Amino acid sequence: MLRHMCVDATTRTAFDFEYKCTVIGDACASRDLEINGKTVKADDVHHAFVSALEFFYAEIKNADEFLSA
Repeated sequence: MLRHMCVDATTRTAFDFEYKCTVIGDACASRDLEINGKTVKADDVHHAFVSALEFFYAEIKNADEFLSA
């Protein structure tokens, strides 16, 4: 399973169980994916998943923000 999928599934499930979720965006990653002959770059995959989580499921922080809080 890809890391972006693990982070996404875990965060959504935790939210469904009423946990307040924080994802450290720069501490997770992805890889290039391909669909219909088109390659989607890892950075774009990562940002798409993180932005979807931030929309409803989690607060997204970078490591420095998290550690300084």
